[in-house]
Amino acid sequence: MIQASRDYLTFLWRCVRIAFVGDWRYYTWMGVLTAFCLLGLNAYCKQLVEGLIVTGMSDEVSWGVYIANFTFLVGVAAAAVMMVIPVYIYDNEELHDLVIFGELLAVAAILMCLAFVTVDLGRPDRFWHLIPGIGQLNFPASMLSWDVIVLNGYLLLNVHICGYLLYCRYNDRKPGKWFYIPFVFTAIIWAISIHTVTAFLYVGLGGRPFWNASIVGPRFLASAFTAGPAIIILALQIIRRVTHYHITDKALLTLRSIVQVSMIINVFLLVCEVFKEFYSGTLHGASAKYLFFGLHGHHALVPWIWTAITFNLIAMVILSLPVSRSLKYLNVACVLSIVGIWIEKGMGLVIPGFIPTPLGALVEYTPSLNETLVCLGIWAFGLLCYTIFLRMSVPILQGKLSKANENLPEPDTEEDDTPEPVPAPH
Repeated sequence: MIQASRDYLTFLWRCVRIAFVGDWRYYTWMGVLTAFCLLGLNAYCKQLVEGLIVTGMSDEVSWGVYIANFTFLVGVAAAAVMMVIPVYIYDNEELHDLVIFGELLAVAAILMCLAFVTVDLGRPDRFWHLIPGIGQLNFPASMLSWDVIVLNGYLLLNVHICGYLLYCRYNDRKPGKWFYIPFVFTAIIWAISIHTVTAFLYVGLGGRPFWNASIVGPRFLASAFTAGPAIIILALQIIRRVTHYHITDKALLTLRSIVQVSMIINVFLLVCEVFKEFYSGTLHGASAKYLFFGLHGHHALVPWIWTAITFNLIAMVILSLPVSRSLKYLNVACVLSIVGIWIEKGMGLVIPGFIPTPLGALVEYTPSLNETLVCLGIWAFGLLCYTIFLRMSVPILQGKLSKANENLPEPDTEEDDTPEPVPAPH
C-alpha cells in the first residue's frame, strides 16, 4: 500500500514536472495565456471590490456574457460523450486513444463553467450556503441544486476516467474494465444530463416566455454535439502538428460525420423555434421579434443573430457536401459552427430572454470592457489547463513518459519530423 502510494505520487510529480518543459513555441503559448489570465484576474478583482456595477448587467438584464459563456461551455463539456460512444459502444479503434483528449477537454470546459458561474455571483463569499450540511443546497426542489450536482459529478467522472487510463498506460498495464467501464457509461448519461439540466434552468422560468419551450433541451443537445466535436477536430489537428502524435484522417472524418448530422438537426430545430415564435403572432413573441428584427428602435442583437444564422447555414452546406472530406474545408466549417453556435446560445438565447421585461421596458445590454477582460481571462485559463493536460498525457500515450524510464531524464520536447508509431490499444 505504501509502495503503491509512493509510485502514484511519483507519477503525479513527473506529470507536473513535464508540464513546465517545452520548446519556444510551448513557452510562448503558455506565456501569452498566462498574461491574459492575469489581465482577467485583475479585472475580476476590480469587480470584486466595486461590485457588478462594473459590468453591463442591470436589474433588467441580470444575466449577461458570463452566463452565455457558461451555457456554451456546458455543451462543449457534454460533447465529449460523442467520442466515448463510438469507442465503447461501437468499438471504433480509430478513436480509442483519442477519447482521452475529448475527456480532458470536458474537464477543462467544466473548470471554465465553474469559473464563469463564480464571477457571475455578486457575493462569491456566500458560496458556502450551497454546501450540504453547512448551508442549504435545497435539493431536489431547486434546479440550481441539480446543476451544482451534475457539473461537479461530471467533472469527477472525467477526472477519474482520464487519470486511471493514463496511470495504467504509464505503468504499461491493462486497465481493469470493472474500474472504469461503469464510469464511462455513467458519464454518457451524465453528459446528456448536464446540458439538459442547464436547459431546464431556462425553461423553468415562467416569467420569461422566450425560454418557455420544450424544444430548448433538444436544441441545447444538438448544438452541443455540433460545437463540441468541432472543437475537438481542430484540437486534434493542432496536437498532430506540434507533437507528431499519430492521429489518422479517418478519425477526424468520423467526428466530421457527427458534426454533420448534429448541425442539420440544430438548424432544423432553430427553424421550428422560429415558426413557433412568429406564426402565432402573440405578445409572447416580442423577445423573438427584438432578437431577429429589432423592437421599437432597439436592435442591438439583430446583427449578432443573423451572423450566427449565416455561419450555421454555410457550415451546414459545407458539411453536407463531399468537399468537407478535405480538412481545409472541414476546418472552415468547424470554425463557422463554433462561432455561430456561441452567438446563438449566448447573445441569441440569454439576452433576449430579458428584453422586454415583464413590465414591457426595453433595456438593452452591452458587455463592458471589464466583463470582456474577465471572459478572456477565463478562456485563457481553460486553454492553459487543456494545454497542460495535453502536455502531460501525450508523452504517456506515446510511451515517452512511463515507469520503465522513471530514472531517465524527462523526454525531450524538440520533436523530429518522424511521426510516432500508433500506440498499442489497451
